[in-house]
Amino acid sequence: MPKSLVVVESPAKAKTIKKILGRDYIVESSVGHIRDLPPKELGVDIENAFAPKYVLIRGKGKVVKSLQSEARKVDSIYLAADPDREGEAICWHLFEELKKIKKPIHRITYNEVTKNAILEAIEKPGTIDMALVDAQQARRVLDRLVGYQISPILWRSVKPGLSAGRVQSVAVRLICEREAEIEAFKSEEYWTLTATLTPTKVQHLFPAKLHKIGKKKGEINNYGFHIDETRAKELAADAQTQTYLVEKVQKRERKQRPVPPFITSTLQQEASRKLRFVAKKTMLIAQQLYEGLEIGSEGSVGLITYMRTDSTRVAQEALQATRAYIKETYGAEYLPNRAVNYRSKKGAQDAHEAIRPTLPLRTPADLKPYLSKDQYRLYELIWMRFIASQMNPAIFDGTTIDIQAGTYLFRATGSVMKFRGFRRVYMEGKDDPAADERESGEENVNLPDVKEGDTLDLRKLEPKQHFTQPPPRYSEATLVKMLEAKEVGRPSTYASILSTIQDRGYVTKERGRLTPTDVGRLVNELLKHGFPNIVDVEFTAKMEEQLDVIADGKVKWVETLGQFYPPFQTALKEAPDRMYEARKAMEKQSDEKCEKCGDNMIIKWGRYGRFLGCANYPECRNIKRLTTADDASTAEPEPTDIACDKCDKPMVVRVSRAGAKFLSCSGYPKCKNAKPIPMGVDCPEANCDGYIGERRSRRGKVFYGCSNYPKCEFSTWDKPVSIPCPKCNAPFLVEKTAKSKGSESVTTRLVCHTADCDYTKTEEK
Repeated sequence: MPKSLVVVESPAKAKTIKKILGRDYIVESSVGHIRDLPPKELGVDIENAFAPKYVLIRGKGKVVKSLQSEARKVDSIYLAADPDREGEAICWHLFEELKKIKKPIHRITYNEVTKNAILEAIEKPGTIDMALVDAQQARRVLDRLVGYQISPILWRSVKPGLSAGRVQSVAVRLICEREAEIEAFKSEEYWTLTATLTPTKVQHLFPAKLHKIGKKKGEINNYGFHIDETRAKELAADAQTQTYLVEKVQKRERKQRPVPPFITSTLQQEASRKLRFVAKKTMLIAQQLYEGLEIGSEGSVGLITYMRTDSTRVAQEALQATRAYIKETYGAEYLPNRAVNYRSKKGAQDAHEAIRPTLPLRTPADLKPYLSKDQYRLYELIWMRFIASQMNPAIFDGTTIDIQAGTYLFRATGSVMKFRGFRRVYMEGKDDPAADERESGEENVNLPDVKEGDTLDLRKLEPKQHFTQPPPRYSEATLVKMLEAKEVGRPSTYASILSTIQDRGYVTKERGRLTPTDVGRLVNELLKHGFPNIVDVEFTAKMEEQLDVIADGKVKWVETLGQFYPPFQTALKEAPDRMYEARKAMEKQSDEKCEKCGDNMIIKWGRYGRFLGCANYPECRNIKRLTTADDASTAEPEPTDIACDKCDKPMVVRVSRAGAKFLSCSGYPKCKNAKPIPMGVDCPEANCDGYIGERRSRRGKVFYGCSNYPKCEFSTWDKPVSIPCPKCNAPFLVEKTAKSKGSESVTTRLVCHTADCDYTKTEEK
């Protein structure tokens, strides 16, 4: 008879741990949280010290009864959810339901699902950390107070279905502010002058850029000058007549050190840059690698450490194994004298480790036969980053040559790699591809061996016109980087935040960049005026810091809420009037006249964005759609490499008047073929070669159907996700969501689309 019950939050993790512990243990899953605030009421007794009213989540009654039944069969119970605030809260809720059985209940934690880690945790059980639980309760109650009470105001002011939240609203504000910067940006002309030179005695062409005119340095990146074309040509003509002499040669050795192993935020950023994964997909696949996958005869194996972490600490055993691997595989010259330890950022939880392979010797090539394509790519990224983090720096010989030509100073820079070091395994991606190209270009420039006073021959002088560029829109990677830099939210929540702001229609993604919609801008302006603290970056960061203080046990969570709520309550009363004034202030005169009464038309903001309304309202109720140069429906179609299946012309991406993207034949209107945008999921129907895409019903509700409709009538209300089922290998999962009324919190489950498979996973806690 089993002696102990171990409860985890995931069926996949339960399977892996069951294999480790054997017959003496029953290992069961709670499938995420079992209790939460009620979905259809506030669920917080504000007058009674913000006491939360917890109820069993719909469908979890059977889970709790099953766990209680198993608990009666054993001598002791181990609660083994993830080692963070959410995991601690899950364990506390389980404790509250299982304590009725009157069996000893222990809390165990571990950073990886491996035999050594699990057995060590069982041998050293602890108790539930109530400070961590309180920090989670404080966050949950804060989010409920904010979301449940602000969202209805937005519904009345804009349209139903909108939401506000502490972190999501700040993220939208950052995106809106960046868009405003771009719109206000005034591009300026500047010129560069590049000389192609060679030593007089030896043919060795190399480029040098104009760096100074007299004592004046280039204003743009040290080499660009704010001049017009006429002046640029005058300078070039004058420089053409000068003698070019080497004034100074500087040589130095430069070391490039490896970057630390991944933490949650850097993993999301790098997977976005290199793999084009959205944050949600990155975290989902990382969770699969952490909880365990079937690896041949080994069975279910946890492949990486816990993926929600802000610590760069690495266990001593892992360091030793990695150093041995580096020495054996790459040679002693790649191995530092001692293990490299990286400093974690302020406030990091060093009880956790960095994200690393559980067994560094398990190479990506070894695992490739057992992993899906995306699982393999993410594991490879994690493995390479970790191995590289323990290798010697790359070494470059850098050279700078200053060349005097009359009053002009040209500068040539270049470097040659003389030892690859960690770059033999891995190089971090860049947020700015142009910067990446500049850096790699400079590294490949091999300058000639010259000395001071040498004469150089001028072979070509090229003036080139440029224009300053506005700041780029955020990508998911750069937004995550900004949120982390400003200490807004936690990396473990970024994936759900990025998903929410797009699902709500506040933000769209165009070619990998995030752009605010009209609705997003309207909501941002209303919240800035109605609830300035909620969308204030500094206030939100301080609140996150306060949650950390609660987690450390230094402050009671009720005290924090007591300080937050009175000014928030005042804002709730004043917000409708402030929002009304903000909305009126956003209205602008247009150049159009009302065709019904002759009065001016005003640009107004509504539930679907901007529109034109008569200034004589309510006497004249004429309204019309606003057509602008950047209006979605008149935007230039985006080319694709997909051929029309009716006429073989290229398909293009167009945008409907409702803002929905679709594929349309470039031969329109002669060919009116139109199809949904592919989601990377093939139609599951037998003998159908179509794919699944987003469609809309007559009432505008989103559903997902086959591109071969009406020949194939496959459709589903649940969003397909291009991830194979870990249990039955079905080609995709579907996403089921449940939103608590007025809350920022959304419970998302990924389930297998096949009727005979019961695989399910709560994606976000």
